[in-house]
Amino acid sequence: MPKPRLFSTLHFLRHENPLGLPRSGAPPPLPRMQRGLPTKRPLPSVRKTIAVSSAKGGVGKSTIAVNLALAFARLGHRTGILDTDIFGPSIPTLLSLNGHEPRLGEGNRLLPITNYGVKSMSMGYLVGEDKPVVWRGLMVMKALQQLLWEVEWGGLDILIMDLPPGTGDTQLTITQQVVLHGAIVVSTPQDIALKDAVKGVEMMRKVDVPLLGMIQNMSVFVCPHCDHSTHIFGSEGVTQACAKHGVPFLGDIPLHASICDDADKGKPTVVAEPSSGRSRAFMAITERIAKDINL
Repeated sequence: MPKPRLFSTLHFLRHENPLGLPRSGAPPPLPRMQRGLPTKRPLPSVRKTIAVSSAKGGVGKSTIAVNLALAFARLGHRTGILDTDIFGPSIPTLLSLNGHEPRLGEGNRLLPITNYGVKSMSMGYLVGEDKPVVWRGLMVMKALQQLLWEVEWGGLDILIMDLPPGTGDTQLTITQQVVLHGAIVVSTPQDIALKDAVKGVEMMRKVDVPLLGMIQNMSVFVCPHCDHSTHIFGSEGVTQACAKHGVPFLGDIPLHASICDDADKGKPTVVAEPSSGRSRAFMAITERIAKDINL
C-alpha cells in the first residue's frame, strides 16, 4: 500500500491554505491587496532572484533554467531553483527528485530539497507524481503565494524562478510582488516561438523587470556521424529579434540529443557532461548573467 502523503490536492482545502501547511506557528497570512499595484518585496534570505521565461511552451525553458542553476552552483554560488508551474512542474524530474516530499522547518515553513548542490522547491514535491492539480485560479494563486513566501531557503546567493509558459496570472503575480534582479527569455529560432517570446519581453518591460537578455535554444544540429551543421529551426531568429527590440543576446544552446537524454535521466548536462561543448555554452551564459547582476 503506498505511503500516505502529507500534502494532497485531493483533500478539501481552504482557499487560504491550498497546500495544507500546518498553521501553528506559521507566519501571518499576507494582507489583502490594497487598491493599485502591490509593493514588491525581496524573497527572505535570497540575495538575487532572476526569472526564466519563454511565454511559449515546448522551447526547452525548464531544461535551460535547471542547467543555469547548476552552472551557478559550479561557480561556487549558493543556488536554488523555484518551479512556479503549478499545473506542469518539471524540476523534480530534471533533478531526479520524483517521489521526494519536503519536510517542514521552523514556523512550519517548507524546507527545499537538494540535489547536485542546488536547493529546489516545486509543486511536484507536494503532490504525487501522477496526480493532476485540478484547481481554479484562486487556489492556484494562493498556492503560488505559499511557494513564494513560505519556503525556508536558508540563505542563497541566487534563486532561479522557472516560470510557466504564458503572460498570465502567475507571471503577473511574481513580477508585481517579488523584487526580480532580471529576467531571461528563452526561445527557439522559428517565428512561431519568437512571436510569443517577444510578448514575454514586452511584459517584462511593462512590469519594470530588468531584461538580462534572450537565449536561443535548439539553434543548430550537428550530425554526430558527419559533423554537418543543420539549422533545423532557422539560424538567426533570436539574434534578429534581439536587435529589433533592443534586447541583449545571451547566447546559443545547440540542438543535441544528449541534452534531452540528460534531462530525462534527471542528470542535466552541466553535471552529466561538464567538459562538453554544450556544458561550456551553459557556463558561458551563466558567467555573463552573474556579471550583469553583480553576483
